[in-house]
Amino acid sequence: MNPYQLSLFLLINYIISPFHVKAATKFVQAEPQITNFFLSDQFLMQFLKAKLPHELHDEIVKDLIRFGRRTATDILENGRQAELNPPKLMTHDAWGRRINYVETSSGWKSMHTVSAEEGLIAIPYERKYEEWSRIFQIAKLSLFHSSSGLYTCPLAMTDGAAKVIKNLNIDHEKQPRLFNAYNHLTSRDPEQFWTSGQWMTEKRGGSDVGNTETVAVKHADGRYRLYGDKWFTSAVDSNVAFTLAKIADDQGKLSSGSGNLSLFFLETRNPDGEFNNIDVNRLKNKLGTRQLPTAELTLNGTIADKVSDDGRGVIGITPMLTITRLHNSICAFGSMRRILILAQEYANQRVAFGKYLGQHPLHAQTLSRMEIETRGATLLTMELGRLIGLEECGKITERDLNLMRLLVPITKLYTAKQAMQTVSEGLECFGGQGYIEDTGLPTIFRDAQVLPIWEGTTNILSLDVLRSLLKSKGNVLKAYFSSIHERIAKATEAKSELLDAAKTIMAAADAISNFIQEVNQKHEQFLEVAARDFSYSLARTFMGCLLVEYASLKESSELDQFIAERFCDTDLTLAITLHKRGCYNIKAIDLYKESITIPQ
Repeated sequence: MNPYQLSLFLLINYIISPFHVKAATKFVQAEPQITNFFLSDQFLMQFLKAKLPHELHDEIVKDLIRFGRRTATDILENGRQAELNPPKLMTHDAWGRRINYVETSSGWKSMHTVSAEEGLIAIPYERKYEEWSRIFQIAKLSLFHSSSGLYTCPLAMTDGAAKVIKNLNIDHEKQPRLFNAYNHLTSRDPEQFWTSGQWMTEKRGGSDVGNTETVAVKHADGRYRLYGDKWFTSAVDSNVAFTLAKIADDQGKLSSGSGNLSLFFLETRNPDGEFNNIDVNRLKNKLGTRQLPTAELTLNGTIADKVSDDGRGVIGITPMLTITRLHNSICAFGSMRRILILAQEYANQRVAFGKYLGQHPLHAQTLSRMEIETRGATLLTMELGRLIGLEECGKITERDLNLMRLLVPITKLYTAKQAMQTVSEGLECFGGQGYIEDTGLPTIFRDAQVLPIWEGTTNILSLDVLRSLLKSKGNVLKAYFSSIHERIAKATEAKSELLDAAKTIMAAADAISNFIQEVNQKHEQFLEVAARDFSYSLARTFMGCLLVEYASLKESSELDQFIAERFCDTDLTLAITLHKRGCYNIKAIDLYKESITIPQ
């Protein structure tokens, strides 16, 4: 082969080389680029414009635009840093001394500063916008949640702790520690701002708090020393905590059951900076919320103050649970909106089969269904927040107070389930990339999984719904039906085009009413086995009502009507559907038990 032939051979081989072809056809899919998560949330902007008083709207929205930019830049970056650098525990130093040192990342620590400066807890307690302060806070937290590395968890408990103290109407001279704590919990100064824990779960007592084994012993100074193990304490780096314990009598004896639980307040550290007779035994290795230091603790004479009457601890902590369940719902619709914004952006830039994903009717329908569920969750959470805001400002009616009591468990349990389904669907919209940790997308899914578990599982909250019916002697349901009738009547008067959707809502409400009336004629386990489906029915019917109401506003569009109608096309009353199929009778219950029996 002469030099000319050799050169020609090498040139041809270079041209057809697979490495050369690969270089010539290299393609990199651009990731979704969001510069402002508030401006990307068209529904939230429209909702605030429709609902906020005009004199408040511009000031609140201006702040949200600024904050929305931060949630797409520095806050998002620090949240990701916290995810990639989870907390670590060093129980002992090199010499064997117990030190209980919990190391958190710089990204996690930065969220403390952001939370204070942005007033994420202060807003509803300053009440600058009166009852609308809660709506402002909810909007802000929904943007913050998926960018914050789950700092919304300690914020939920901090808000709940502030609510408990506020409701105690404390005397700052008689209870200086509580007064001081409240000022710290609601501060906008990062140097002064405190966060709170909520220590309820034990090895034998999770939702069943009656099994709490922590003991409180009163000392001569009038304060208490707590002894026991706390199995699941989120945000162990908090400054204070509320916890439940049983008071030992003079003989050291304890009564059983939740009726002997009292509520205690404690500061986690002594003035010298050491833990308040608390040992941090282990940090939990969790599926999600990895950024958050969740620990197993031992209380070895932890100094605490009793802040409830003896045996009234569960009642005392109820305001905290109301607020943390609201926060759980905020995190739910915030997660749904975040994955949907990213999926919509991706659909507008990813090409498949010759056109953008968003141009394929089936994909557009999938995203639209996610939008429908996200709007329903948003409206339900916002309505609960509105009612809480009215209650805090002393403006709530008796009917709305009863409605609020019913909506707390319903909103928490159902939005959590919606979040899991919607976020999972959102990951699927990215194909394989949705399964890749480096994208950050799986973090949204893993963190969402905590929502149906934390602050009461779906079953526990479904039973809470039943208890609220019994405790109020049916008044919460009367408020529920009255609210639906009033809203639907106004909606159809404003827009007759909504009549079909309105009829669906009214039929669902009537079906639920008839279902309840049948309960007294059924076996004693009937309502318990139907509790989850019954709670879902209450949630979906009320969501449908809120969507129809929103579609009736003068600011609404044809799209808003379409979304309300599509939501109403779904089965709003699962409990009634399954009841007709015999799913709650004695035979069905026996078969449920048989289906899970393990052969011996």
